[in-house]
Amino acid sequence: MNGAKLQVGAVAMRMAGALGIIFLLTFLFFRVISVNATTVALSFLLAILGIGAMWGLWEAILASVTGMLAFNYFFLPPVGTFTVADPQNWVALFAFLCTAGAASHLSSNARGRALEAERRRREMERLYAVSRAFMLQGGDTGFPAAGDGIASQMPYHIAQAFGLPAVALYERSSDKVFRAGHEELPAADHKLRDAALQGTEWADPHTGVRVIPVSLGGMPLASIAVPAGWISDVALHAVGNLAAIVLERSRTQELAIHAEAVRHNAQLKSTLLDALAHEFKTPLTSIKAAVSTVLEEGGAPSKELLAIVEQETDRLTALVTEAIQMARIEAGNIRLEQHPMRPTDLIRTALEGMGAALADREIIVQADAALPCVLADGEMIRLVIRQLVGNSLKFAAPDSPVTIRARLFEGAVTFSVADKGPGIPENEQTRIFEKFYRIKERAAIVPGSGLGLPIAREIVEAHGGRIWVRSHPGEGSEFCFTLPTKEKESEK
Repeated sequence: MNGAKLQVGAVAMRMAGALGIIFLLTFLFFRVISVNATTVALSFLLAILGIGAMWGLWEAILASVTGMLAFNYFFLPPVGTFTVADPQNWVALFAFLCTAGAASHLSSNARGRALEAERRRREMERLYAVSRAFMLQGGDTGFPAAGDGIASQMPYHIAQAFGLPAVALYERSSDKVFRAGHEELPAADHKLRDAALQGTEWADPHTGVRVIPVSLGGMPLASIAVPAGWISDVALHAVGNLAAIVLERSRTQELAIHAEAVRHNAQLKSTLLDALAHEFKTPLTSIKAAVSTVLEEGGAPSKELLAIVEQETDRLTALVTEAIQMARIEAGNIRLEQHPMRPTDLIRTALEGMGAALADREIIVQADAALPCVLADGEMIRLVIRQLVGNSLKFAAPDSPVTIRARLFEGAVTFSVADKGPGIPENEQTRIFEKFYRIKERAAIVPGSGLGLPIAREIVEAHGGRIWVRSHPGEGSEFCFTLPTKEKESEK
């Protein structure tokens, strides 16, 4: 209603402006400047042409009729009356009126074509903005970017590009209606569903809402509802085609990602089985040999054979534990039970759990008992420490020490495990935390599955810390990880 009143007011203002221009020219030529009738007629024609080009046909027609009457009354004898004495002046008056009308029509048509061209140009710019926004969806836009997030962003982009007060989109695959705009669109959800399922357009003359289907290759994907009169049919269907392309592209990408995830998961399982099968062979062979020797010799088994059985059994247990831990992490089932714990207690209990693996090895612990407590899942962090210490014991020379440190730095406690082993080549230092990756030159010499460090990384990052390595070939390696202190965590 307010829009209609504003439109009527604008037309009235233009009509008054057209009359004002004719009156001003009449006063100027009748009272101020003395000119002949031909000059007056040409001036009126130019004014009418400008009015038609600037405002439109009806304003120009009003100016033409008014100009004809003014020309007759003030400039054709007898002046001051609407009577024309000379028959030739009737011809001149009629010619003026026809010329003014034709000029008004031509100028109005030219203005209409210019306005139509401008409207199409704006629509093309808006369509480009919509297509660009659709193609770039899923980025950092403040909207969800996965699942039905692609469809949820579309109404916002359409409303923003075309300045619509309200837009609604129904997506068939998710069976959801997404809305955008500062007004509520009076479109029922079932109308949107019907348009998408049946592929038919629908318009409500009472509410002024129009709904079109969105389909690609004859397959209905969605439907779009907009206020009638805000966007042309061509632009609306172009938006629908763009939406169909983007929705189909999103669906194809999701299928491809799912297929890739399935393939990658199958590949990981195959790699894990291969690694475990390879690693199981050595300890099982040792256990089998030890048990066979005991059975052949009879009597009480020797301590050395029992030690071999125990050692290799522990090794098998560690391999199975690593596989189970990685499977839980991959499935997102890692659950932390964090409590304030002293760094020195974590190190001590982790070393105690390594048992015979530390026999005849020099372990140096440098950790101040006054260090603040860290928030940690004790079992998980002890697993990390054991993994790092175990790696050092495997790769370092038997007579070289392994140093464990804990120190406070920038609100976090940094744990480190350093050895005097062969070190890690620089080009492989960034890959050792990848699943199943092992240093090439030592993979066949030192047993392992390539899961320990990836598990350690996932656990540390789940605690809000980070893990890294410093190493120089021939000089040893130092693995470090951080844990936030209790005081630092409480500040958040």
